[in-house]
Amino acid sequence: MALQIIHCDCDSFYASIEMRDNPVLADRPVAVGGLPEQRGVIATCNYTARKFGIHSAMASATARRRCPELVILRPDMAKYRLASAQVHSIFRRYTDIIEPLSLDEAYLDVSDCEAFAGDAVRIAAAIRAAVREEVGITISAGIAPNKLLAKIASDWNKPDGQFVVEPDKMASFIDALPVSRLFGVGKVTAARLRRLGVVTCADLQRLPRQELRERFGRFGERLHEQCRGIDHRPVQVHRVRKSVSVERTWPQDLPDLSACLAELPGLAGQLEGRLARIAEAPQIRKQFVKIKFHDFSKTSAEMLSPCLDRENCAQLLKTGFERGAKPVRLLGIGVRLATSRQSANPGK
Repeated sequence: MALQIIHCDCDSFYASIEMRDNPVLADRPVAVGGLPEQRGVIATCNYTARKFGIHSAMASATARRRCPELVILRPDMAKYRLASAQVHSIFRRYTDIIEPLSLDEAYLDVSDCEAFAGDAVRIAAAIRAAVREEVGITISAGIAPNKLLAKIASDWNKPDGQFVVEPDKMASFIDALPVSRLFGVGKVTAARLRRLGVVTCADLQRLPRQELRERFGRFGERLHEQCRGIDHRPVQVHRVRKSVSVERTWPQDLPDLSACLAELPGLAGQLEGRLARIAEAPQIRKQFVKIKFHDFSKTSAEMLSPCLDRENCAQLLKTGFERGAKPVRLLGIGVRLATSRQSANPGK
């Protein structure tokens, strides 16, 4: 029997909870994040705000310029964690094989679920109805034989919808899928693929594995499998998260250190948002900066640190940049997390 994987993803989670608790906000553009006057960054926003081009990781000042009526609220993590616990308790009614990705999304393996005669589509619908009635927010779901396709499917009918990729329709679904939907394919990679005549996964399937490896390195291997809908990863109940990071590749290289430093607040805000979405507050052990220069040479710098400190990020960036002193195409920052053993032996 084919696996039945459901990817559940709450719709604009933080903003939805704020609108639930304050109905006056229901028809207004709402964002959750830092304040514009403090160089804050948007963590998430509702769909009304998205119509103005506002999105997560955008500078709050930019968001406010795009939409002067935008309501920006500071995050209330205690409230969000409570709602997350309620949502995950609903998941457990149907399976114990749950892989949380963040406060607001998770993979569920319902292959052996007895409810609804094991029908994953009906299970997903029941989960969505329970979340709406008991938590007061909406959640979208994707149903597929593997995690790759389930996650893609959960975004198909957002918000408040679901989509199923049937096993006998996998090939036609993946063939027509734009490569921009694949994980790791951002604007820069999508543009590179377009120059090769690749727009859909069917187009990408025509490129030999070796050519993809030569052009994209190890990521080429992932592209080769993703464009065929291949994903053998199981739903992992216990995942040991070792690090959390964000990175961005710029369409035009950042010319100097000052330009790199100017991008740090946005990356730091995005990383802070990711850290806040982890179900259990992570214990940070180190922080690091990753740099890829215009000639594809790479470097990284890290230091011991018990928290994400923006000044430390700036110092690490300076250290790394000085090794190359060349225009930068990719910049990333992150933190390394303590394992249970490292927590007991902090000097290790």
